Amino acid sequence: MLEVRDLACWRGDQCLFDGLDVRLGAGEVLWIEGANGSGKTSLMRILCGLSPPERGEIRWKGRTLREGRDTLLHDLMYLGHLNALKDDLTVAENLDFHASILELPRDGRLVGEAIEAVGLTSRQDLPVRVLSQGQRRRAALARLWLATDRPLWILDEPFAALDTASVDSLSDLVASHVERGHVVVLSTHQEVPLPVSRTRRLRLDALSR
Repeated sequence: MLEVRDLACWRGDQCLFDGLDVRLGAGEVLWIEGANGSGKTSLMRILCGLSPPERGEIRWKGRTLREGRDTLLHDLMYLGHLNALKDDLTVAENLDFHASILELPRDGRLVGEAIEAVGLTSRQDLPVRVLSQGQRRRAALARLWLATDRPLWILDEPFAALDTASVDSLSDLVASHVERGHVVVLSTHQEVPLPVSRTRRLRLDALSR
């Protein structure tokens, strides 16, 4: 479903990675690893079509991003390393706002279930500015519970600032997503319980020059 051919990325005169070839079929996870500055976020932005590569080609469902950009955007759920929350809105308002701009379900029951899934029901009516960093991250991650029909998830450090229970909950969600035949690309510095038989690990440091 997702294919990367001879991909290269440079930052100034520094090569972050070169000669990257990856092919992910339905129901697979790509776990991207590497030190800070190795290009994990840059790679994810390239996969989403937000940044151009120095060289190489990306295909989604057999079509290049240039040919099938609309299909990619329709199929994609991208969660960056920043939470992208509005401090003055409540958790529920933030989730409803993002659901509207991302064309995700805005059903009140589903929004409530997503908030419950990340353990923020008691804080759903509080402004985001009063939440801890871990609670803010969970509020951002709640979007994934509304995006289970999106066949491609690209998640930049989704496990950052999460407690053990939240790590397990998100790991279960990722496992469920790939079991449905979808594709997940994620980065994380920590060891997390992902489905071993469905997960491939990519170390970006090994592709730098």
